Amino acid sequence: MNIETIENAEQFYGLRDEWNELLKRSASDTVFLTHEWLASWWKYLAEGRQLSILLARDKGQLVGILPVALREAQYSRMMPRVLELIGSGQIGSDYLDVIIAAGREPEVTAAFAEHLQQRRLMLQFSQLRTGACAVSGLANALANRGWIAAETKLNVCPYIDLIGLTWETYLDRLGSNIRKNLNRYFRILPKNFEMRLECAKAPEAAEAALEIVMELHKKRWEVAGTSEAFQSAEVIQFHREFVRLAAGQGWLRILVLWLNGQPAASLYGLRYGPTFYFYQSGFDPAFSKHSVGVATMGFAIKTAIEEGALEYDFLHGDEEYKFHWASATRDLGRIEVYPQNAGAQIYRQAIRLNRAARSMARRVLSKA
Repeated sequence: MNIETIENAEQFYGLRDEWNELLKRSASDTVFLTHEWLASWWKYLAEGRQLSILLARDKGQLVGILPVALREAQYSRMMPRVLELIGSGQIGSDYLDVIIAAGREPEVTAAFAEHLQQRRLMLQFSQLRTGACAVSGLANALANRGWIAAETKLNVCPYIDLIGLTWETYLDRLGSNIRKNLNRYFRILPKNFEMRLECAKAPEAAEAALEIVMELHKKRWEVAGTSEAFQSAEVIQFHREFVRLAAGQGWLRILVLWLNGQPAASLYGLRYGPTFYFYQSGFDPAFSKHSVGVATMGFAIKTAIEEGALEYDFLHGDEEYKFHWASATRDLGRIEVYPQNAGAQIYRQAIRLNRAARSMARRVLSKA
């Protein structure tokens, strides 16, 4: 087993075909680990991190990827230099993980652990699918070498299991109020408006559809408060590049509900493998009394079912509206792994105290 370190962005960008082919052969396969998502993230949102991707090759064949970058010390947060997964932080990359060819996990994990043992840097891996990620195997391998691992639950991802469902049988499972309301919206909207529903999938339609999503999202939150989505030029550049790449791969699903020639609501989704991912949405408050946001979510779920998707994933967040549609959840967590040395233990205690202080400050401010 040979371990390579990729520290050059051009080398990273050149790995696309090999990267995605391995991802398809792994148990970690998700749109947020595709080369398209992570390379776009690196191009616009790396924020000074240093690329440090580990590749495991067996007789020249790629069998493992540890997609990490080095983040310098953040003394205000009591954080040392750490290796963290590419895609971390702002943007909402859920289900990050190590990518390993199915059936090769023990040996590849051991090879990565041996390499990391020599570097002795703290590892901080977030947005992990709790209980079903390859990172946990890597953390265990390092724990067997004397490292200390700590796991924390961060969030939940509500989802709908669509296996065996038709649109009609799914409606039967919904609460009676939302079922009746949804049927009413579907019936009344075409009567009251010249209505059309578009689903942007092709590269030539991608950017225009994204602009509609961002504009409607902005309008919706100007009325309701603030949102962390689409808040910086870098994030917008990321999405503009990614939707074009996603459309080229057939993953993009941006739904736009038009009423009387005006975009009333939109939904930014991705269909990757058996899963339809709901990423973001927006609507024009001028149409809010017609519940266009609810109707568009219904149209998106109906689209996913008709396409044969096996799951509709709302991604991270326990917002109440998601549970009007979904009854199942999976946990997202963070794993931190500390090398066994005095400095690492000092930082571990400092990080714990810093987080406790920030949590206390949030509670106090929320009551002020």
